[in-house]
Amino acid sequence: MADSDSGAPAGGDGPREEPESREELRREVEEKYDFDDFGPEDMAEMSLEEWEVAFDPDSWITGDRLLDRVEADLKHRIAVRDVFAVTERITRDGESQLLAYSDEGYAVVYPDGSVEGSGTVLRDVKPTVALASMEEYDVPEDPGDDVLPDPDEVSEGSGDLGNKLMATIAGIHVLAGVSMLAAWVLIWLDLLGVPQDVQQSSALLAVVGGGFLVFGLFVFLLVANARLSDRFRSEEYRNRLRAAGVESGERPEFLPLDDEDADD
Repeated sequence: MADSDSGAPAGGDGPREEPESREELRREVEEKYDFDDFGPEDMAEMSLEEWEVAFDPDSWITGDRLLDRVEADLKHRIAVRDVFAVTERITRDGESQLLAYSDEGYAVVYPDGSVEGSGTVLRDVKPTVALASMEEYDVPEDPGDDVLPDPDEVSEGSGDLGNKLMATIAGIHVLAGVSMLAAWVLIWLDLLGVPQDVQQSSALLAVVGGGFLVFGLFVFLLVANARLSDRFRSEEYRNRLRAAGVESGERPEFLPLDDEDADD
């Protein structure tokens, strides 16, 4: 009896010690990771113990509610151009699923929170599912269906005003440089009738004019390069939209879906 009584407190201390250690680990995880900006790098850095205390399986959101939250979060990230993908709700084998795909990858989210797929889309969807499964995470408002633009609606670039301003500055410098060089040539040829001492110091005018001209041409080169880059990026974005089926409405051929897979 004495032995059993003396051993009881020791046995009782064991179970109390584990929750305390898990609670300490949970606090450390919350301080270490920013779950409002949780990404694939954070997932790769997490240990198994950190993952278990951060995402308690008993409190995970599952089912259609999880798919709704993942879809809303993904559409928000697509609308702000953080993720490039097309999202669809599909039904396979009588089960509602969320499909996200681009021109080079895909991800399928199941109601239980499991994800399968490949490419960059899978990498972007995994942390979204992890966050959306937590009750504490506030999912952004669903922006609607038209989160990706039509390829023909993509503009050449968003910095047109800045390019025009830079081109104006470059033009002023080129005009000033040419004017200074022209004035120096006229003084050097003695066509303006300036005093001799002014002619001797006119070399400074040539140096300043040459500097203005070189700077103006350099800025013109930067503006031209920026415009070409904008056009290239816009055309590349249009091609990705077309390859993902945004214009045609057809899914890419690499998706592992059967013809009977229907949209919800």
